[in-house]
Amino acid sequence: MAPTRTGVLVAASRSTGAPPADSLPQALATAPEGRLSLGWDQAAAWIGEQESAGQDIRWVWPDTAAVYPRLLAAGTRVGRCVDLRLCHAILHLATSDPWAPPPWLVPGPVADTAPTLLDDITPDAGPAVEDVLAEHQRQVAAVAAAEEPGRLRLLLAAESAGALIAAEMHADGLPWNRDRHDAILTAELGPRPPRGMRPERLEQLAARIRELLHAPGLNPDSQATLLRALRTAGLDVSSTAKWELSGQAHPVVEPLLEYKRLARLLSANGWSWLDTWVDHGSEGRADRFRTDYVPGGVVTGRWATSGGGALQIPKAVRGAVVADPGWRLVVADAAQVEPRALAGMAADLALARAGQHGDLYAGLVASGVVDTRDRAKVGMLSALYGGTAGEAGVLLPRLRRAYPLATGLVDHAAEVGERGGTVRTWLGRTSPPPGPAWQDVQGRAGETDADRTDERRARSQARDRGRFTRNFVVQGTAAEWALCWMAETRRRLRELPAPPDQAGIAPGQGRPHLVFFLHDEIVVHTPWPLADQVAVIVQEAASASGRLLFGEFPLSFPLHIAIVDTYADAEKEAS
Repeated sequence: MAPTRTGVLVAASRSTGAPPADSLPQALATAPEGRLSLGWDQAAAWIGEQESAGQDIRWVWPDTAAVYPRLLAAGTRVGRCVDLRLCHAILHLATSDPWAPPPWLVPGPVADTAPTLLDDITPDAGPAVEDVLAEHQRQVAAVAAAEEPGRLRLLLAAESAGALIAAEMHADGLPWNRDRHDAILTAELGPRPPRGMRPERLEQLAARIRELLHAPGLNPDSQATLLRALRTAGLDVSSTAKWELSGQAHPVVEPLLEYKRLARLLSANGWSWLDTWVDHGSEGRADRFRTDYVPGGVVTGRWATSGGGALQIPKAVRGAVVADPGWRLVVADAAQVEPRALAGMAADLALARAGQHGDLYAGLVASGVVDTRDRAKVGMLSALYGGTAGEAGVLLPRLRRAYPLATGLVDHAAEVGERGGTVRTWLGRTSPPPGPAWQDVQGRAGETDADRTDERRARSQARDRGRFTRNFVVQGTAAEWALCWMAETRRRLRELPAPPDQAGIAPGQGRPHLVFFLHDEIVVHTPWPLADQVAVIVQEAASASGRLLFGEFPLSFPLHIAIVDTYADAEKEAS
């Protein structure tokens, strides 16, 4: 097998004297030190030629979020990359000798001269090739010097692959039917009202709430005035939260809870959201929802979004997620990833066996640790998140006796956090150290004139940090498994041929492609003839990801997989 080549991409040239696309390979061969001055379209074409020719290249660039959208817009996709910005963020905490990021690695607004493609460029346009190579070499050296270089190398590769996936999902978009979305909103809220007016159903509920609370001028959207009105009406509540209102015996509770539900729907995914985030379709394809995913946006490595709320698509509007004509959605949902990851990290064979045949919580019941699935879930989540109150306090000792390796791992992580230390995920993502304010509180409690308030505050703060580090190691490792799952799924999907009638015209270059990700759930949009094959790929990729992280330890990651026309149908199949 030929060794992997490294292609260094810095920024697109603004030069007008770049060679024509058909002479690029020769021009590259004759350019000084193998460098080439290219415009964006030419660079994308040349990179596409290298990828199409089967060149095994890992492209190195400052920031996928700045680079890759420009290539995607030109129709070019790459197999692998090194995202120096994301990798630096991991290495800065993970290494014993951190270094500050160079200015060009600090995220900023994307412009025509943003760091992106191959070349020597002027200093005001971004970093030079030497700058990028130097940063890459620092990162390679830092990984080589790490305690577990193999794991850390895998983490950086997975994080970089995730950045490619995020950009591709934005470019391809999640297929969305605007008409169905409008119909869902109309059925729930009434016809779309004029701007600034409440929908009909919300206005009716608001009137009913005012009547029941004897408050003619009440605005139910004002939490402060609503809380005062509830107390005036005799309700003993300290908030307008659902859990607190549900315990009140008053006729206003039912319409108020319904008002709050519909108001959330209108705010999060109403007509304004539809106009802002969903593009109109073309060429017979569905509309597209394009969110901005932020890989590594959460400190544990979980993703976030910078707009659109893709990580919170409510069940009420999932019926609007509709595959293109002739295509299907393959929806895959992994079960109980965090406790399975914990079993793998701790090499706890008993806990792994509990989830071997599917539902891990049912496995806890079958093993006799607890008597109901609900109690099993409460106990396991308490172990992961540090809950000790109520029933959790009864169940945790049972879990510690049954699974000492797994519970011992998270208990140790909590102890380290309480002392102000840092912990690491399975692949080496390191938790941030406590800040100066935390250190000040802990230091104050140790001073000779500290009082009980100082001591209580320090203990409370230490416990909070212990709960954070306890969950960090597990949530972060689960996020690593999910990244590897997506990356392996993407790799295998890229090997599938595009149907002749779809190649070059459909999203994903006509091939099956990832369109949605939510922590432990993915959605693949695929031409219908390939749907069954895609389902097999997704399942095999989940198993391969488990082996990649935990070797031959007998750990299963079962999936619920549905092949559907709409996202809402996947939930129906699961129920």
